[in-house]
Amino acid sequence: MKMDERVFDDLDALSRAALAELQRIAREAVRQGGPFTIALAGGRTPAKLYSLWSQTDAKAAGAPWDRVHLFWGDERYVDHHDLLSNYRMAREALVSHVPIPAENIHPMPTDCAAPEDCAAEYEANLRKFFGDKPPAFDLQLLGLGPEGHTASLFPGSAAIEERIRWVLAVEAAATPHQRLTLTPVVLNQCRNTWFLVAGADKRQIIQALRGQDENTRDASPYPAARLQPAGSVLWFLDRAAAL
Repeated sequence: MKMDERVFDDLDALSRAALAELQRIAREAVRQGGPFTIALAGGRTPAKLYSLWSQTDAKAAGAPWDRVHLFWGDERYVDHHDLLSNYRMAREALVSHVPIPAENIHPMPTDCAAPEDCAAEYEANLRKFFGDKPPAFDLQLLGLGPEGHTASLFPGSAAIEERIRWVLAVEAAATPHQRLTLTPVVLNQCRNTWFLVAGADKRQIIQALRGQDENTRDASPYPAARLQPAGSVLWFLDRAAAL
């Protein structure tokens, strides 16, 4: 698998480099007259990026927060105040520190009677914002779990084969079990896709991904190998993951 890699000494350096490129993409999207749409990732690795973003742009005169729209690539099916909530992490690290309008924040709902209802509601919200064609975010952030999941697409999940629905409720072999995730229908449309990967526990999976090619990727156990985003794909790795 051909991977366009950027390798950094540690998570701080990785996050600062990603932030500089994120801000460039955001400025360009606004310069061209559109909003800047980004699908955020959960987990520990992107939290540093969000914190740096808030510290930088909260002080920057003219930062285009009125044109920034935040979406989520996946969510744990827990209350938004729960410590495991991806929305809560992004709110504490980023959203609560910047002057983004409330209507520009589009978290996945988790207060429905069933997770399937929340998945349908988020798909309806995406359609209301983007129209009937699957959205092409300006940027989507993805991670890589220690067992190889990305967004909430886990190895062995049928969700990686989804070709119609934009958002699915899934059960994962992780805590919490119930989650919501964007599907490849959406994830494969993005203009810029970044995998943010840090830690030695990801090294074996990175090596396995590098060893796969076009003939084997469809049989890969790793969802990251089976996604085929239409736009640019970059891997931001710290040295521990990349070795």
